[in-house]
Amino acid sequence: MPLMFPRTLKLKVRPESYGWLSAAAVEVNQVFNYCNETSLLAATRTDLKRKWLSGFDLCALTAGAAQYFERIGADTIQRVCVEYAQKRVAAKRYRLRWRVSRGARRSLGWVPFKAASLKRKGRGLRFCGKTFRVFEAERLADVKWGQGCFAQDAVGDWWLCLPIEQAVEQSVAPEQSVGIDLGLKDIAVTSDGERLESGRFYRGLEYKIAEAQRRGHRRQAKRLHRKAARCRADALHKFSRKIVDRYQNITVGDVSSRKLVKTRMAKSVLDSGWGMLKQMLRYKGEHAGRSVEVVNERNTTRACSGCGALTGPTGPDRLAVRQWECSECGTEHDRDVNAARNILLAGLRCRASVRGNESSRDRVPVEPDSSVRARHGQETCCAAA
Repeated sequence: MPLMFPRTLKLKVRPESYGWLSAAAVEVNQVFNYCNETSLLAATRTDLKRKWLSGFDLCALTAGAAQYFERIGADTIQRVCVEYAQKRVAAKRYRLRWRVSRGARRSLGWVPFKAASLKRKGRGLRFCGKTFRVFEAERLADVKWGQGCFAQDAVGDWWLCLPIEQAVEQSVAPEQSVGIDLGLKDIAVTSDGERLESGRFYRGLEYKIAEAQRRGHRRQAKRLHRKAARCRADALHKFSRKIVDRYQNITVGDVSSRKLVKTRMAKSVLDSGWGMLKQMLRYKGEHAGRSVEVVNERNTTRACSGCGALTGPTGPDRLAVRQWECSECGTEHDRDVNAARNILLAGLRCRASVRGNESSRDRVPVEPDSSVRARHGQETCCAAA
């Protein structure tokens, strides 16, 4: 029986509705800023009535406000109040940033709605008395959606975002385990030697973006930025799908993008999209019934995957060394493949320790799968995680 998993259906709105949506977004910003100001005053009162307003409180305070707006209704106002309360609690702040409707630093348009507020009308959709048409409308056939929103991107295009549930068939993967090492020369390298080469998504368009900015063509620069983001997402989606379809247990190193963006490698780190790849592997693995684990990758580059000795290159000055030979056992290694194999072994040890903790005390600890060792030509487990 197929399992149902949530996903977001994103459809582009046709341009004839952009003006109405932009005007509705201004009204949404006014409601959001009212909630922001009211919550700040309630949380910083000097008397004993100080209170953090919830979404229910804000909905009660905005009751009847729909008569003062031309486009949005009571359902949208309530959705704004609830979304604001949730975001402020998550941020743990007295107030959030104000939503700016005009100017160079304006906020991107956002119009939330409840599920019952959006209805089908022929090949279009009806919302707050306005009929919308979207591209690929056939994807909405026989689809039941929840509460969603209209969202604007940096270029100015509007998108309809609908949360739906999709049936997914789970099957057993043909191969058992794989380790993935994340890097800059190659975005990802597996323990079997497969590589996701760095596409230089932003770097490849950097010169054109700079030219457009110098000429004052801001819209063209935004389109180039969007093209780079789409190329990056396309490459990561294809790679993650191939890995999830092929392997049952997936282990990834815990390299941190947030730390490396503070170095001189920041632009290349952001262009690689490590966080996006981890996120894709997680949710696609969950849908397919796979095990996806992130492990500590300390010393995985230095350690020999055959004997575990720390004889590999180390330090920023040795990043140029891509091939090296272990001085203890004489095994020749590719730097990234060796790190991926060490990450795989670290994941196998973690799963073995979990199984050992769940069993009785007299049970012999489970060793990593011997077929994985034979496939990589390893006789002993690597000592470095």
